Amino acid sequence: MSLVIGIVVLFLSFVFYKYFRYAKYMQKQLRNIPAPAGLPIVGHVLYFTNPKEILNDLIKMARDHDGFLKFHFFQVYTILVADAEKIEKILGTTRILHKSLEYNHFERWLGTGLLTSEPEKWRKTRKMLTPTFHFQILEQFIDIYNSASRVLVDKLLKKADGKKFDVYPDVTLCTLDVICETAMGTSVNAQRHSNSVYVKSVQIMNEIIRTRLFSPLKRFDFVYYLSPEYRMEKKALATIHGYTMSVIKKRKRELELNGNLIQDCNGENKKRLAFLDLLLQCELDGKPLTNEEIREEVDTFMFEGHDTTASAIAFSLHCLAENPHAQDQAVKELLEIFTSKDEHITYAHLQQMKYLEKVMKEVLRLYPSVPMFGRQLEEDSEFEGEIIPKGVTLTIFPYGMHRDAKLYPDPEKFDPERFTLENQNKRNPFGYVPFSAGPRNCIGQRFAMLEMKTTLSNLIRNFEILPAEGYKPVLVPNVILKSLNGVEICLKERNF
Repeated sequence: MSLVIGIVVLFLSFVFYKYFRYAKYMQKQLRNIPAPAGLPIVGHVLYFTNPKEILNDLIKMARDHDGFLKFHFFQVYTILVADAEKIEKILGTTRILHKSLEYNHFERWLGTGLLTSEPEKWRKTRKMLTPTFHFQILEQFIDIYNSASRVLVDKLLKKADGKKFDVYPDVTLCTLDVICETAMGTSVNAQRHSNSVYVKSVQIMNEIIRTRLFSPLKRFDFVYYLSPEYRMEKKALATIHGYTMSVIKKRKRELELNGNLIQDCNGENKKRLAFLDLLLQCELDGKPLTNEEIREEVDTFMFEGHDTTASAIAFSLHCLAENPHAQDQAVKELLEIFTSKDEHITYAHLQQMKYLEKVMKEVLRLYPSVPMFGRQLEEDSEFEGEIIPKGVTLTIFPYGMHRDAKLYPDPEKFDPERFTLENQNKRNPFGYVPFSAGPRNCIGQRFAMLEMKTTLSNLIRNFEILPAEGYKPVLVPNVILKSLNGVEICLKERNF
């Protein structure tokens, strides 16, 4: 027994020796990078225990340290970057392409799809997928955007009584309908059947990942595996993966029988291809994708294109409610484009919505759907005159940078005119990164902008969007930017 105890003591002594040696090395290497006061060993964990205060605290600290400061959690170091020129050096290079450790939380859900894959696979997959986001492909999806947003309009007509309500759940189900049909060519009718097991499973996975990101202990797998959330995750993923795989197998059989023809709801053949159909035709390293590889990319597209777009649309409605002048300008533009509130939207219509696009860009400045994201250094790198060691995470902070008064005077003011061509050309292009930037930017940003335009233009034509008295969003940096108290607005039917 004493021998066993001795071995355990020796092992723990070795672990602590390596830990404190590594800690000392990191402290020395990063000594010239400023940091807020922290605690021994646990570091800055306490700064991240209250989600409601995180964003404001980080903005203040970023301003105090010129948009460049360090944190550590149990000697795992991250450097927060909220300065456009510094962000350009990170996102503008092909040397820093590894995603940060936080993305490991997505692996059981998304596998090694485009979002989470290592650079070598990412390069091949990105090249393979880029043609699937060509404007001629995206143009085929406009009917889907239209159909889903018209269902949303019908639902909201029942709430257009001038009383405040949380619009976020309705918008989320709308974007889920869009992403299911565009990604998989199948409809889950989420807006009409919000209690479906699949819809609930997607919502559960988003919540579990949020919980892990803000739990100092559950970030570690060996702790998380003992938690009830892990059991919930396994059940949710069985549903999500099972559904996706069943759709993949069904589409393979249909394509073998019918070629590229897809039947619409009336049983008539149409040549509109879903993202899944395009993947079934793709090759990687000269070989067709396996069902599992297709599943990973479809699930990645589902995750990236669902809640992100819902967040952007919901906050757009909030901003339009709070800024009636901007709403009036948007209405004026739509009156010049359409003859009625029910006129079907086409790709040509969307190209004419110049002012609405500026509104959307300003919304994404103030409320970027992804408020922060990380890159992992895989080798020692020179940065800002310092050698940053391998293993450090560089956390890009769009939410903070977009509120930098040097880039955006009076940054809290909602002003779509910041996005005239003239004003955009005055700024560093890396000073606006709601879809990231550089080689590993968001491949689906045009998809998202077209969906936003379609949905918002349908809503604006049908409703006067009014502010909810006493409402102010309580923002938290979940995986996606969310408001703890929902996104409340009031609606009245519009005479368009």
